[in-house]
Amino acid sequence: MNALLLPPPSAATTTTTFLRHRNFSPLPLSTTASSNYSPLRSSLTSLSVSEDDVITEDDAVSLHSRRRYDFSPLLEFLSASTSDDDDDLDFLDSLDSSTESQLAESYRSVSPSLWHYLLKTLAASSDSSDSSDSISTAYALVDWLHRHNLCFSYELLYSVLIHELGSSEKVYEAFLLSQKQTLAPLTYNVLIGACARNDDLEKAVILMNKMRGEGYQSDSQNYSLIIQSLIRNDKIDSGLLEKLYGEMISDAVELDVQLLNDIVLGFAKSGDVDRAMHFLGVIQGNGLSPKTSTVIAVISELGSLGRAEEAEAVFEEIKEGGLRPRTRAYNAVLKGYVNNGCLRDAEWVVNEMERNGVFPDEHTYSLLIDAYGNAGRWESARIVLKEMEANNVKPDSFVFSRILVGYRERGEWQRLFQVLKEMQKCGVKPDRQFYNVMIDTFGKYNCLDHAMATLERMRDEGIEPNTVTWNTLIDCHCKCGHHDKAEDLFDEMQQKGCVPCIATYNIMINSFGEQERWEGVRSLLRKMKSQGLQPNVITYTTLVDIYGRSGRFMDANECLEDMKSAGLKPSSTIYNALINAYAQRGLSEEALNAFRMMRSDGLKPSNLALNALINAFCEDRRDVEAFAVLRSMKENDLKPDVVTYTTLMKTLIRVEKFDEVPSVYEEMILSGCTPDRKARAKLRSALKYMRQRLKS
Repeated sequence: MNALLLPPPSAATTTTTFLRHRNFSPLPLSTTASSNYSPLRSSLTSLSVSEDDVITEDDAVSLHSRRRYDFSPLLEFLSASTSDDDDDLDFLDSLDSSTESQLAESYRSVSPSLWHYLLKTLAASSDSSDSSDSISTAYALVDWLHRHNLCFSYELLYSVLIHELGSSEKVYEAFLLSQKQTLAPLTYNVLIGACARNDDLEKAVILMNKMRGEGYQSDSQNYSLIIQSLIRNDKIDSGLLEKLYGEMISDAVELDVQLLNDIVLGFAKSGDVDRAMHFLGVIQGNGLSPKTSTVIAVISELGSLGRAEEAEAVFEEIKEGGLRPRTRAYNAVLKGYVNNGCLRDAEWVVNEMERNGVFPDEHTYSLLIDAYGNAGRWESARIVLKEMEANNVKPDSFVFSRILVGYRERGEWQRLFQVLKEMQKCGVKPDRQFYNVMIDTFGKYNCLDHAMATLERMRDEGIEPNTVTWNTLIDCHCKCGHHDKAEDLFDEMQQKGCVPCIATYNIMINSFGEQERWEGVRSLLRKMKSQGLQPNVITYTTLVDIYGRSGRFMDANECLEDMKSAGLKPSSTIYNALINAYAQRGLSEEALNAFRMMRSDGLKPSNLALNALINAFCEDRRDVEAFAVLRSMKENDLKPDVVTYTTLMKTLIRVEKFDEVPSVYEEMILSGCTPDRKARAKLRSALKYMRQRLKS
């Protein structure tokens, strides 16, 4: 019988001091190789560990006999047992059960902490050449320890191994390992947590469902980790969060303060601020304190929605709770007032910051410049720039792009060059976002040469155009009727390595539709789908519009059905486009059917849809039905506008009821609508025909 000779454990010096838990990193595995083993395994088979490194107060180890253990023979044995190598198998054949028992007995006194440490070291091995080998060895170690009853709680050992694999970003290996074992609740929770931390949400959800199916419940930490992962990857959705919350209630999960904070943050980030406010109240109602970052996220979302008063109320709660708001909290409230156009309140927030010793940052000044820009006070905006300089806050390109947007919206696009000079004076270089705003500004005012020159300037400065840049250039050329140039830019975009997004395809589909290049439209749709991009609501609206305007109503209705089949809900815009397309061709019955479909889909008709329906009856000379629409508008508290009355006047002229036109014009004035040029022209036409009749 060949006996395996093990080196005896070396005695450590005795001590009378109480053992302290130490923070440690996994010790490096030595590279001592046996002549019978390949270099691949050599880093796994030599490890010496002392109890000094890993022992804790709770470990049942004598205070006066800590030892150092050489695990090389054990790792060598386990590594060979998991190998297909012939030499390794020969080695195993040379061992019998008594030899393995002798091996087990030599490690009988090893503490649980050392076994846990050894497992962590094997699982955390980051060398790509032997990581799979070390994982196999670690799994074999768990099985070996359990077989020889050397360490309590097989489940705990298994969980330690899976946790360490997850921490080392080896979720796939941990997931595969879990398939070899019937999982207990502890192991399930560890594995779900590992998947969530590594953003592998699909596996985490599969495991949670499997765990629930076996009658176990997940813990609050796993739900927290999943919500955090959704937020981190910008995949948070209010509906999904509601579903997760329903599962928490079903599983009777205790909603601790961390989980509640994550729920609030999740709803805030998903845009469902009302649910976020509800759970914020739950935290406070339970006597718990929400995190400042959570509250600021709620304030910020309220500000983005223009709900400034509610944002300020939540902000005041922070102060009443004894917390001192910082710049980020003030900025969140400021954003609400800026979005609401409340300049005076926005100025008050900034003054309040300064009174409380809170320094404004770049974002604060950007928002204040936005507020002045929206109010048309550009000189005040320039004063803010001077104030930034005085406070050693250097304006960035974003600040100047906001100023530029303000000029663009007011039609003062020529001042763009003045903004550029101001930037140069401040030593700020334009970035991609600023150039995109420039191109959009030039495109909006049909200065296509300037737009293309800006593209070249970007490239000269080493700034590559992105999808937004290309989309803006393509779109502005389409709107100016330069479809050939737009198509050239679309091809160039792809040649430069910029992948078109769904917005790009929507622009090109509309361009091809205006040219009635129907095969080109179908080709674009095929190419879009081949890139994994599915048509969205805008795609279908564009298709219905271009098919409708060209009289291809069968194609338009087919697109509408495809949209519903894809699980997308048609918008009012898509029905407005269809009704208007029928109206332009005098197909009033078809327009009425489209209107009925709109109502059956639960959409409330707007003035736009009703005006289009009136126009359809007008083109079909059905004045009675046109005025029935007017009565329906009044009964449903929809206020007719100048377009409504002008279209009705046109209807009366079509059916030669000229004498009724002045009464419609008078009703328009009495309802508070100011007649425009078209309305006055219709009245003049009716009066002219009436005079001609009198003369005849």
